[in-house]
Amino acid sequence: QVQLVESGGGSVQAGGSLRLSCVASGYTYSSYCMGWFRQAPGKEREGVAAIYTVSGRRIYADSVKGRFTISQDNAKNTLYLQMNNLKPEDTAMYYCAAEVRACILTMTTSGYSYWGQGTQVTVSS
Repeated sequence: QVQLVESGGGSVQAGGSLRLSCVASGYTYSSYCMGWFRQAPGKEREGVAAIYTVSGRRIYADSVKGRFTISQDNAKNTLYLQMNNLKPEDTAMYYCAAEVRACILTMTTSGYSYWGQGTQVTVSS
């Protein structure tokens, strides 16, 4: 059974940094699409960044380009999201997602079958 477990969230001031981690288990990690999403209270879940684990191709939401970096460590079955220069509008619950079948790299929620439980990121001004 596919399991995704996020960690690394917390509270920081604007301009600060956090690194989120997502440990994956239950499937062959290195062959599929993975992504980070976030959901603020009262808003829809939105894509932040995604990566195709075979080629390493990455895509980002315009709102985080130049500030966030998605990366992977296949040996550790772990996905990361390095978040720099955080802004109050980045405050949300952040979720890791995976698609373990043939996938098209996307930041739409429908493109992913498996989700973690989320980790909270709070940025104060």
